[in-house]
Amino acid sequence: MFDRSLAVSVLSLDYPSHILGFVNRHRTFYKTRLQPVLATRPSSVLLHTDDSGKFLESKNKSGLDTASLGSDTLLKQANTIGIIGGLSVDSSLNFSRKLVQQSDGENCPPFVLCSDPVLSKELLLHERNSFPSISGKSEHAQLNPTLIVENLQSKRAFLEKSGAQCIVMPCHISHTWHDEVSKGCSVPFLHVGECVAKELKEAKLKPLEAGSPLRIGVLATNATLTAGFYQEKLQHEGFEVVLPDKATMEHTVIPAIDALNRKDMEGAQNLLRIALQVLLVRAVNTVILASDDMRDLFPRDDPLLRKCIDPMDLLARSTIKWALSADKGT
Repeated sequence: MFDRSLAVSVLSLDYPSHILGFVNRHRTFYKTRLQPVLATRPSSVLLHTDDSGKFLESKNKSGLDTASLGSDTLLKQANTIGIIGGLSVDSSLNFSRKLVQQSDGENCPPFVLCSDPVLSKELLLHERNSFPSISGKSEHAQLNPTLIVENLQSKRAFLEKSGAQCIVMPCHISHTWHDEVSKGCSVPFLHVGECVAKELKEAKLKPLEAGSPLRIGVLATNATLTAGFYQEKLQHEGFEVVLPDKATMEHTVIPAIDALNRKDMEGAQNLLRIALQVLLVRAVNTVILASDDMRDLFPRDDPLLRKCIDPMDLLARSTIKWALSADKGT
């Protein structure tokens, strides 16, 4: 059961067929079903929209009419966090869980979670188009990235109007357009790549080979690797970035994704183990595993995961640090 302490500080935008706790039907793979319990208090309200995107009337326990959303903010705390959902609702809810866990539950700052199945479908299509099947033929319709950017911008604007004082996107692929989406934003808009690079820099790691630069591996889907933002942020902090070579992508990563989409979990796991080990033998200090699906293939106590970093852990940690600072007015 999802942590009850999460529910007291969450406000969600959803569509009629999608409520907190459902499994995203647009994803071809999922491992766990999250079933949160949603509780409301005066500062929290569950929002729904109809097919045209208009808000349906609903009230919380204090009798707040959501039709007044456009005229006032919903949350007024200085440390309110806005979360733009991404590729799947599971990943958005997992990030919310991370916020709760890293803030000791009861001290979790208020946050607004905006989850849109239309956006999830668009992001999934973009990911699939960037990762054609082994035959080299993409079987999916092309999507204009401008539609994704406009959708993400509308979510950002909604969160700002809702009272968010800091915005985050717990989605690797969405960061492809972070610069465009964050342009003109009136509040801090954290970047997962910057959070990762900064924390690794502060860790003062030592090269595994004397006289060599600090090497950080990155394993992700083709869409995330092609976007290049992890490479850019890490290189800016002086790290040497190691990516899977062409042979590793063709013979392990791409087949692993195909196996995952066929729900051949054992096959996908075995192939990804090889990809991770190929990076590790190249003297990298750690591997950034920038894919929720890939990470979910391994048991939590798997030794390989101990050598990897989940970027969303670091994004959550940076978000909580911001919230604590904002709460103190510093």
